Amino acid sequence: MIIFKKEKEVIELIEKHADKMEECLSKAIKTLEAYLDNNIDEAKILARETDKIELEADLIRHDIRDKLYSGAYMPLIREDIYKLVESIDMVANSAEKCCDFFLNQRPVIPDFLKTDYLEVIKESLGVSAPLKHAVLCYLKGICPIEVARQHSKEIGLIESSVDKMEWDITKKIFPSDLDYSHKIHLRLCLDTIVEVADLAEDAADRLELVTLKSMI
Repeated sequence: MIIFKKEKEVIELIEKHADKMEECLSKAIKTLEAYLDNNIDEAKILARETDKIELEADLIRHDIRDKLYSGAYMPLIREDIYKLVESIDMVANSAEKCCDFFLNQRPVIPDFLKTDYLEVIKESLGVSAPLKHAVLCYLKGICPIEVARQHSKEIGLIESSVDKMEWDITKKIFPSDLDYSHKIHLRLCLDTIVEVADLAEDAADRLELVTLKSMI
């Protein structure tokens, strides 16, 4: 019963952590929307809020680590549970870094690319909801393992969609009349955006590993 209680406490903390991840990505989208709309002052405010949320997620992650060290979950999957939490935290961190890139380096997004950048931002950073659902679906036991795995596969489909958008935008950037240095900066900016979806897919892979081990 003691182990069950500790596991329940870990699950509650992971749910809070996933909520913060989702909140962080949602706030980051608003930050970047404000930036693309040339509302820099508003973007700065939203970016600071994004940083604060990401810090709160970090603190919850530390609490989860302490609970796991105290004996929650079987040793077979204890490390994998924490690595899963770390991978979710990296998703939130990547959203924060994305905002920092925009506000610190101030990339100039040409008008002919603004719609494309906004779409890839919403697609890549919009991965938070399915990721959170996949994690909680399994950990809280609210759906069968196969359903949880199907939710994980959905994240892979989103990442593939982001990859295609990245490719299409890159094809628009480099044949354009922009200075080469400007093109490289836009490409680096794009990298920070698509990394969010890449890391979400890594988190989904971590979830798959935890799921498989729990079936042994």
